[in-house]
Amino acid sequence: MQNPHNSPLEHRFSGEHPLRTLLFLYREERTRLIWGAVLYVIKHSPVWVMPLMTARIIDIVAEPEKHSLNEIWFNAGILLAILIQNIPVNYLCVRSISHAARSMETRLRSAICRRLQHLSIGYYTRQSAGTLQTKVLRDVESIEQLTRGLFDSVGTAFINLGFALAVTAYRAPWFLVFFAGSIPVAVILVRSLHKHVSERNTKLRQEIEQMSNRVIEMTNLIPITRAHGLETSALERIENSLERVRDAGLKVDEINSVFGAISWVVFNFFNSACLVFAAWACATQFIPITLGDIVMLTGYFGMLTGSVLALANSAPMILRGYEAVRSIGEVLECPDLEQNEGKAPVNAVSGEFRFSDVGFRYEGVEAHAVRDFSLHVRPGETIALVGPSGAGKSTVLNLVIGFIRPTSGTILIDGRDMAALDLRTYRRFVSVVPQESILFDGTIRENITYGMKSVSDERITTALRDANAWEFVEKLPEGIQTQVGEKGARLSGGQKQRLAIARALIRDPRVLILDEATSALDSESEALIQEALERLMKGRTTFVVAHRLSTIRNADRIVAMRAGRIEEIGSHDELVKTGGLYSQLHARQSGGRLEE
Repeated sequence: MQNPHNSPLEHRFSGEHPLRTLLFLYREERTRLIWGAVLYVIKHSPVWVMPLMTARIIDIVAEPEKHSLNEIWFNAGILLAILIQNIPVNYLCVRSISHAARSMETRLRSAICRRLQHLSIGYYTRQSAGTLQTKVLRDVESIEQLTRGLFDSVGTAFINLGFALAVTAYRAPWFLVFFAGSIPVAVILVRSLHKHVSERNTKLRQEIEQMSNRVIEMTNLIPITRAHGLETSALERIENSLERVRDAGLKVDEINSVFGAISWVVFNFFNSACLVFAAWACATQFIPITLGDIVMLTGYFGMLTGSVLALANSAPMILRGYEAVRSIGEVLECPDLEQNEGKAPVNAVSGEFRFSDVGFRYEGVEAHAVRDFSLHVRPGETIALVGPSGAGKSTVLNLVIGFIRPTSGTILIDGRDMAALDLRTYRRFVSVVPQESILFDGTIRENITYGMKSVSDERITTALRDANAWEFVEKLPEGIQTQVGEKGARLSGGQKQRLAIARALIRDPRVLILDEATSALDSESEALIQEALERLMKGRTTFVVAHRLSTIRNADRIVAMRAGRIEEIGSHDELVKTGGLYSQLHARQSGGRLEE
């Protein structure tokens, strides 16, 4: 079993060099990578063996008195064997490296998704869906491509460099002085352009993330765009983002082209100079080399300069990979986690809540969203929260669910401090019916039983009947197997809301959260849903936030809030008689006019 401290989710990436992070991500694939590297050296051997073998064959032809013609066939046989081995060895090499890269890619995406499940709800108010999608898809792909690039470009370059220098040192050591002159040039090129390439790659990544956000916004706003004839405005908005991506990409391409052109000219100049110098040295015997050595040295110098050039040209790819590692690290390093580890699990909930002087203030906001909130809720009681916008109603719901924790005071669940509980286990006993039902692109059955296993059709049908949803589901061609479309696009608002109620019913929760569950519906749909909600609320502790006060008349107690504080508590009849905040809100909705 894997040690959890060695998982990407638990690893601490903060302050770590991207290369070290990359090695950590591949820790489970080290054997495959080492085996792949060995196979890579073997399959790549024709590249650096052929100049040596070519030199030997030329020397045999140039000096027949010193060699037998049979040596040509012997060397030709070696060449053929080296070439043929490339086919099976290359297959095994690619398979090994690809398996390692794809496995890392899968584990890393899984780690990011698991981290996203652990991050606090507040994190998602600061990050867009498009940015996170880019990290999971594009950035992980960049890391996978970096791995292949390290083998295909960087690995090849280092192997060629090592072999070329070793053979040259053996056959013509004085020529190493000439070789050494090209290396500082490459280093200077890389160092001079490194910062600019890195900056432009970072800018390109940021623009792509912004573009992804704009595309998601555009698709979400299509109904509003069409309804108001704003297609031109929507296209202008997305086209501005596309143009910024284009400009950032052009700047990256421009600096890469300058980088590549300068490198190519410089190294080909040195290649030509190597050929001339080797020919002169052979002709004058300034250095004792043969005709074969000229071919070999020219070939190896071309290999050496090509390797240095490949290393220089690999810099943008490596920087993109490093930038992707840093981008993913923004998620994996994020400390804004919901802290549940080591806390007591919740195995049962009766539904008693006790709020004692609870306060909550959002980060970066001076005023408290909730303050001095004290309330005792009995099991099975229905509590309605009302008040003007900004009163703190939604914040109270988020505190009940555990999305946020109080900054002051305590909340007890069945006598246990909520701060000491593993809220993941507590939420198994909670169901939420929001204002806008959240459905995914799947069947009605899959949406209702989301996260549940082995649920019978009879149980689903019962939940649908109790939610007043069976009347339309049974008329669909495929019944509960009908696809609802993305975000339930094939259903009306009332139908989606009734499926959300069925999803809550089938879980038989002990705590129920109703957040404006009927505010966006027509009167007919509202009546059906209100009837379904009454069945759902029966015997369960329920917290209701409702814009339409007529829907909460039967609540056991109504809590009227203003500016984060409780102003009054009572039943509908009691509060209407007091003439306070609730009475004013009720009169306003009933057509009366009372002063604030």
